[in-house]
Amino acid sequence: MAATAAFVAYAPRAFAAPPTASLRPVLRGGEFYKRAVRDVDAIIADEKLSGQVAFAVAHAESGLWLETKQASVGTPPASVTKAITALYALDALGPEHRFETKVYATGGVVNGEVQGDLILAGGGDPTLDTDGLAALAAALKEAGVRAVKGKFLVYEASLPVLRAIDPAQPDHVGYNPGVSGLALNFNRVHFEWKRAGGKYAVTMDARTTRYRPDVAMARMAVRDRSAPVYTFENRGDVDSWTVAREALGNGGSRWLPVRKPGLYAGDVFATMAGSHGIRLGVPKIVEAMPEGVVMASHSSGPLLEILRDMLRFSNNLTAEMVGMAATQKRGFAFEDLVGSAAAMNRWAMGALDMEAAGLVDHSGLGDDSTVTAMDMTKALIKVRNSALRPILKPFTMRDDKGRPMKDHPIEVYAKTGTLNFVSTLAGYLTAQDGTVMAFAIFASDQERRAAIKREDREAPSGGRTWNRRAKRVQQALIERWGVMYGT
Repeated sequence: MAATAAFVAYAPRAFAAPPTASLRPVLRGGEFYKRAVRDVDAIIADEKLSGQVAFAVAHAESGLWLETKQASVGTPPASVTKAITALYALDALGPEHRFETKVYATGGVVNGEVQGDLILAGGGDPTLDTDGLAALAAALKEAGVRAVKGKFLVYEASLPVLRAIDPAQPDHVGYNPGVSGLALNFNRVHFEWKRAGGKYAVTMDARTTRYRPDVAMARMAVRDRSAPVYTFENRGDVDSWTVAREALGNGGSRWLPVRKPGLYAGDVFATMAGSHGIRLGVPKIVEAMPEGVVMASHSSGPLLEILRDMLRFSNNLTAEMVGMAATQKRGFAFEDLVGSAAAMNRWAMGALDMEAAGLVDHSGLGDDSTVTAMDMTKALIKVRNSALRPILKPFTMRDDKGRPMKDHPIEVYAKTGTLNFVSTLAGYLTAQDGTVMAFAIFASDQERRAAIKREDREAPSGGRTWNRRAKRVQQALIERWGVMYGT
């Protein structure tokens, strides 16, 4: 399927200026029940939500603006950014694009022995996991390889190599891993601890449901302290972690970010190849890809499936990798996420009718990204018949006690976004009568967000309460629009 089938471009529409205040429809006979619907200011006040709420809602087919508030103010879009990234990647790569991870050999193969080096080369696959490396090792054996005379090399520089998506995040959060053209298990390592006889047994592994190989390039040491809970140190070829004994309890586990993706994948691949009797030794990173012959390869699923999962689980690494792959496909030179995002901004201001896209990455994790609610809604109107809408996640409407309402008359498919004191939602709502609207809601309290210390960013005081209030505001606005404009 060609890229144009996934991203349907339309002739530029002449958007009328959005209203400067909430519109109040003239009530006709039989419509006086709408008087019971809370207005916008009452919704925000009732939930005691601090900060600001910016939103825009429009008729999806006609582009008629229905209601806006601070719609031209640039605010952090958080993971709503991923919806833009999905469109950007589909337009550049096409829905059927697959990423390939390959194993090359140099010097030929004689009697099952590679005469030169063996190279594990990443091709930008964000979904590669330990199962995939196991299959790749099995394919290498099937190709007749039994030994390697030279070195085991790893090439990860098909995309820029970065130690973190956002350096301002705490070291230990799994949603902020290193980035490169070779990723494994979303560049996260599994840390598990068990207490026995007053001591702790700790493991660092690259587990999936089928395999659980230990990892040598990431190490953990338990230290007698109460804080900080984790420390990280870059020690050459090793991600060196420590954890506070007082924080461990009797046992548990969590995923930690990997800062050296190439070495991580090489470490695990060497283990998987060893299970087939192929001894590779310690992996070594190379900055330039040597010439060689492909001995085995592993393909990802189609891009459209990758993007559906990205939007569903809001995976930051996937967004960054597919976004950079799209920029690379367009032929633009860039060295980091900011450079790639700048190319996406230019594309969005052309292809999506956006006026002031200010993204600094492809995931929305960075603090400095800004988008207006009006721009986001314009983009959704522009692509209303594209591949995006079917892969957006259903938004669950909830009752006053937070319980899902399965038979709610309003249907919503949207992308959520959450940062500390930032909660966003953008997508499509279908009212009971079938009217489809495009909308974007960006809530943020940037003063409270700016006051958070780096080490507290995983779970700042008051963050969960604020987020719950923001989500109730979002649902109340959707319910308002479904009643007021759904006829």
